[in-house]
Amino acid sequence: MEPDTLKIIIIDNDPVSHAVYQHYFETYSDYSLEAIYSSVKDALKNYDTTKPDIIVSEVNMPEIDGIEGIRLFRKKDPQVKIIMVSDESDFDFIKNAFKNGANGYMTKPINGKRLYNALDSIRHEGAAMSNDIAKKVISMFQRKSYKSFSERENQIIDYLCQGATYKMIAEKLFVTTSAINFHIQNIYLKLNVNSKAEAITKLEQLEYA
Repeated sequence: MEPDTLKIIIIDNDPVSHAVYQHYFETYSDYSLEAIYSSVKDALKNYDTTKPDIIVSEVNMPEIDGIEGIRLFRKKDPQVKIIMVSDESDFDFIKNAFKNGANGYMTKPINGKRLYNALDSIRHEGAAMSNDIAKKVISMFQRKSYKSFSERENQIIDYLCQGATYKMIAEKLFVTTSAINFHIQNIYLKLNVNSKAEAITKLEQLEYA
């Protein structure tokens, strides 16, 4: 193995995926597949033998799930890079993975090129994210601002679109629920709608400021 070749371990409990991963790594010259494990527990048990540079782990695993595994691997080696793989693209799910210390997150299906690009991103930039996940994360942090509404109304619209209740919005903005109700009535009036569902549909058709 060349000095610049990084050592990788895969954690995936699907035997079919094992063969696919092995095939991918046969085509990579700068990444070496050290081992494939069917559980986080097995990977931890053999960690001192494999000493990987990067771990690619499924999120949904038996006994110890992949996200919980992050913390356990970090105890073994604080410097190891960890990429989570999952069918899940829910923002809270992704946020939880990164909050627990993941360096990357990829959604399925994965092919050889996508995996290689993720490994390269981890190697050179320290992080990796699927394009679909990156777009979702960016959209969650880019607050939409509508021309027709005041700053306070735009704040309320943002929370409404996230599914927050009047009470939740009031708590977040440190005002009373009656104040929120007043603003929402104004929003409905400007949009010429009578319900939250109608409001959200109409908002999707408006231009941002």
